[in-house]
Amino acid sequence: MSRLKRSPFPPLEVHLLREGIVESVHQVEVTVADDKGRTLCAAGDPETVAFTRSALKPFQALAVSSTGVLERFDLNDQDLAIMCASHKGTIEQARQVFNILWKADIDPNALKCPIPEGKDSPLQHNCSGKHAGMLAACQQRNWSLENYFHRSNPIQGLVLKKISELLSMPPDELMAARDDCGVPTYALPLSQIATLYAKLACGSNIDLERILRAMTHNPQMIAGEGAFDTEFMTLTEGALVSKSGAEGLQCIGNISQDMGLAIKVLDGARRAKYAAAIHVCKQMGWISPDVADRLGDKFLKIDEYRRLEVAGECTFV
Repeated sequence: MSRLKRSPFPPLEVHLLREGIVESVHQVEVTVADDKGRTLCAAGDPETVAFTRSALKPFQALAVSSTGVLERFDLNDQDLAIMCASHKGTIEQARQVFNILWKADIDPNALKCPIPEGKDSPLQHNCSGKHAGMLAACQQRNWSLENYFHRSNPIQGLVLKKISELLSMPPDELMAARDDCGVPTYALPLSQIATLYAKLACGSNIDLERILRAMTHNPQMIAGEGAFDTEFMTLTEGALVSKSGAEGLQCIGNISQDMGLAIKVLDGARRAKYAAAIHVCKQMGWISPDVADRLGDKFLKIDEYRRLEVAGECTFV
């Protein structure tokens, strides 16, 4: 992550309080943008660059939703949802990934994501749905299944093309690196990440609209019981789409307002991004006080003696 310019907007701070006394502080940068790419609100620098990590999954899934793969292999919205997921590897979720591979006539051994510690199969890896979707797209087009995760494979070129088209920028201007699961991820300014989520939420792109519907209608597939994305989308009843990324990234799209929110915790702390998301969504009027309180009970209260508290506000540009 790097800064491109000094921002006039102070970042948020998430405080860990132990019996009301500040023990730790996380700095958090936030950007809200519309589907035209205009920054509307910020805390910190909207041009802070962050790796998109798993928050990129809904846009990587365009390689499936926009190419006839769903129709070719008779895949449904639950299949599409698990492609966008960072799941817990439950039996239900692993079976959904297997369903994609079975319908596309692909051996599960073709998955190149790692076997999680303490698990038995790569089907249980949190990124297995994304990998299965990429394999199905390769199967449809007779591309190699052996190196589908490599940047040289046409499926990764197709993903890059779809993302660059959404951002109206040349593909070779996107900065790529290998994600932990093996496939490429991209580093983007928070303003562009927020714009991607505004485009996901606005429904003007039919291929993104199906991805949006799959995610909001199947929140249990996107993460799992007790996880932030699942709990957030369940409580907001399809009004907001939410996707986490590693190293302190959290993204949300507001479907009725065509806005996207990108949050980056500078030290990468997971707990701080959830606190910031609740705080900003409440400030923006995206969630009710009741929903904010219910989310706070799950994600702000760590135990009897410790809780998280957010200081600061987003500034309207």
